[in-house]
Amino acid sequence: MDSITHIALGACMGEAFAGKQLGRKAMAWGAVAQSVPDIDFVTSVWMDPTSTLLAHRGFTHSLLCCALLSLLFAWASERLHRPHNIRFSRWLLFYIAAIFSHIFLDAFNTYGVGWFEPFNHYRISFNALYVADPFFSIWPLLALVALLILKKDSHRRRQWWIAGLGLSLLYLGYSCINKLNIDRQVNHIFVKQNIPHDKYFSTPAPLQNWLWYIVAGNDSGFYVGYRSLFDKRENIDFHFFPKNKQLLGGLAQRPDVARLVRFSQDYYTVEQWHDSLVFNDLRFGQIIGWQYPTNKFAFYYFLQYPDENLLAVQRGRFSGWNAFTLRFFLHRVAGKQDW
Repeated sequence: MDSITHIALGACMGEAFAGKQLGRKAMAWGAVAQSVPDIDFVTSVWMDPTSTLLAHRGFTHSLLCCALLSLLFAWASERLHRPHNIRFSRWLLFYIAAIFSHIFLDAFNTYGVGWFEPFNHYRISFNALYVADPFFSIWPLLALVALLILKKDSHRRRQWWIAGLGLSLLYLGYSCINKLNIDRQVNHIFVKQNIPHDKYFSTPAPLQNWLWYIVAGNDSGFYVGYRSLFDKRENIDFHFFPKNKQLLGGLAQRPDVARLVRFSQDYYTVEQWHDSLVFNDLRFGQIIGWQYPTNKFAFYYFLQYPDENLLAVQRGRFSGWNAFTLRFFLHRVAGKQDW
């Protein structure tokens, strides 16, 4: 989930917890607590790009670290706000809710979260929400603005924090239902179209929850396609991308390449671009793939030029978007496949 959404959600939770006693200070505590697991961004200062990929949403997003952070925040705020009538146990429950909800929400995105670090490197990813979904984020953001404007004693403050948290939670549930429906449809289509695969995932295309990006395959390569919840046709126009694992050769033993393979959860392909080998992590989608099915992937890493990879995950995610692309995208979201 993006940082602004975490801040807005945390502020709403802080208002719900102690808005009447602490005023806007409660919102500030909530915003900081909801955001604190993302302190791992500082690792980019001294780590190389591939190490940073694994550090982000790693230990600071683990159950162990979040438990320690909850205790630390509860201890600090209980002392800083003395005298008060808030029990330590209530402070602790608040920070558990604020901090743990951060790593819970992050698990609904494609990136994955290391809940069990440092004991187990497996990453949790439910693939049910796009990392920046305005239909999820708008409610806590509107609530945050209202809470900053309204006076401390306004009876409407309660209505706003309930709406901010409640509507986003309802949308999350709606997204999970969409995920189940898409997976049911796609598994039926795999059988009908005879798509060979031993692994598969679906995740929303950018900025919404109705058009889904589908990847299925095995060690030979992956079939990539798109499915809208409003599609009438019982088939998907898949494009096959060979994995080309053999192109790695001796590079497979290099530490940064080993980290990329681990990070990708084995959803990767290797391509030759002119004079360079490129590693693609398929989980982050294509650049306008619903319009141009053979387009490049949004995550690519130059294997022979590691210094050119200061940005990998976000590179090209919205490259080439314009008014025509947006109209085509909305057209495809609506389930219309003929332009």
